[in-house]
Amino acid sequence: MARVSIPTKEQVSEELRARFDKIEARGGRVLNIFKVMAHCPDVGRDFLKLGNSILMKGRLDARLRELAILRVGHLAKAHYEWTQHVTVARAVGVPEAQIHALPTWRESDQFNDHERAVLQYTDEMADNIRVSDATFQNVKTFLSEEQIVELTTAIGYYGMVSRILEALQIELE
Repeated sequence: MARVSIPTKEQVSEELRARFDKIEARGGRVLNIFKVMAHCPDVGRDFLKLGNSILMKGRLDARLRELAILRVGHLAKAHYEWTQHVTVARAVGVPEAQIHALPTWRESDQFNDHERAVLQYTDEMADNIRVSDATFQNVKTFLSEEQIVELTTAIGYYGMVSRILEALQIELE
């Protein structure tokens, strides 16, 4: 059970209610994490905007993004995050074998050099905050500066999401 209430659409600000209506009009679901963030209307609005930007407006290959997000969820032991993004990963073409191999990606032959570089970057950032020069140079060989900033933002954002989910014990829909 969540440690805070999960507001209904009628209990959130008008601005967030309108955003939730747009999500539903596009065929999406308003996730519990978004409902909980509505307790802080301004933060909730910006939280949603940043998440949508990462997921829908980025230049980073969606498969690389989802591998990083899933890895963050795994490292944070965030079941909700992992479960939600397995679905997204499948939708953008991440093979099932890679999803299953993520917990032990270093020992797996399922990942190419670019995917390994992104996973190493993700691990270092999630575990140590800092990324080694060697790891940074490795991703710089195939990602633009825009994509590196986007990857870094995605890892940070989903690390925050995982922390919110776990600290508040937000339940999966």
